[in-house]
This record gives sequence, structure tokens and C-alpha cells, in this order.
Amino acid sequence: MLPLFQLLLAVFAIYSALKFEEEWKLIIPLICLILMFIVGRVEKTTSEKKSARKTFLQTEIDKIWKKETTTIKEQDFFTIESLVWPKNEFLLIDAVHFIFKDLGFKISAGVNYHSVDRIVKIPNTNKAFGLEIMMSEREADKNHPKVSRALQFEKEKREGEKTLIVASTHIHLPLSERSKLSHISKELSDLLILHNIGFITAHHLYELWQRAKGGEIDILGFFERFHSQRGGVLLQKGALNSSHPTFNASTR
Repeated sequence: MLPLFQLLLAVFAIYSALKFEEEWKLIIPLICLILMFIVGRVEKTTSEKKSARKTFLQTEIDKIWKKETTTIKEQDFFTIESLVWPKNEFLLIDAVHFIFKDLGFKISAGVNYHSVDRIVKIPNTNKAFGLEIMMSEREADKNHPKVSRALQFEKEKREGEKTLIVASTHIHLPLSERSKLSHISKELSDLLILHNIGFITAHHLYELWQRAKGGEIDILGFFERFHSQRGGVLLQKGALNSSHPTFNASTR
């Protein structure tokens, strides 16, 4: 799109030099050249950011699957980017769906419910999660529409089902900065504990995915134990570490 705009500016500059009156023959082409320079800089910056993002994603994927970079599929980049930097909620839901399926859970659309994005069943158990999947530019708060849907699912859920919110928060920030921030307001945290609703950020789900693919944790056991706990935040500030009680409970 930007190269086409540059081409139009070049054509207009030539046209003005041939057709316009004397004083405009210099001014308009000069303005066009300045605009072409600015557009060129914007295009270069955008390209550099895209390249840096793709390099990061490729590195992260290599950690998960331990493959050579030449075997990485474009879909893998798309899944991770849609999870931690979602462009819209539909892409985020698809990414969460893929990850739970890849981890061995039985996941399906909640067609029998009015207010849930996905139903995730833990194999060989009677335990399941009703997922509400949301995105936020800042920390999650209780005014988000998906919180109301989670409370509605609490009224619809069946025996063995637990509500779990998966939230992609601070979506414009790199992962290194997110680990230092709060991802849920105190008001929402208190509300979730009151109603026994679970909460995990998308980038913490991503970290669990990495560790499970690397054989560091028993991911099914992790979520089975979490299902049995009271509601609240599965992981809060900071990355996964061995000192986290929930993490300890589910490691191999």
C-alpha cells in the first residue's frame, strides 16, 4: 500500500512540473519528494518491526518444538502471535483452542450453552472448564463483557465444570514487560474468588504450553489440580517458577 502511495506521489510530482504554473512547478514536486521520503521511512520502520517480531516468534517456537528453523510452519507463527498479540478476539479464541487441543485436552465449542466460548475437558476425568476468552489493552477488570458472560456460565454449568477466564492482557507490550505488571484488578480478583472462577493470562498459558511441550510439567495434572482449587488467578506477576505453589503441585 505504501509503495503504491509513493508511486502516486512521484506521478503527481512529474505532472505538476509539466502542467502547473511557474511557482508551483518547484513547490509541489518538492512537497511530493518530502512526502515520499517520510513514507519511505515509515515503510522501513514497519518492515523492521515485523522482521523483529517474526524473529522472536521463530526463536520461541524453536524452544517449544526443538526443531530446525527451516521446518517451522507459518501457522506456528500465526498461532503464537494470535495468542500473545491478538488482533481481534476471534483470532485469540482460535489460538487458545489450538493450544488446548495440542496439549491433549478435549475441546469443543459450547453449543449447549449461551455464554461460553469453549468447553475444555480433561481426558479420563469428569472435570471440565468453561472458557471465557478475552483481550485487554491493560489489566483485566470486572467491567469487561466477558466477566458478565462468566457469571452467566456459573448459572448454566453442569456438575464437574469450572469457569476459567483466559485473558490476553497488555496486548501491545512485549512479554518481558508484561511479567512485571498486574494482569487483573483487585476488584475482579475478589469477584472471581467469591464465585470460584479461575483466571489465567494468555501469555502464562503460552509459558505452560512451552514447558509441557518440553516435558517439564504434566499439563493435564496441572489443570486437574487447579480445577480442584478455589477460584482466582492461576498465575500472577512473574514467569513460571518452581516456587509457585500451583506450579509445584503439577510438576513431574
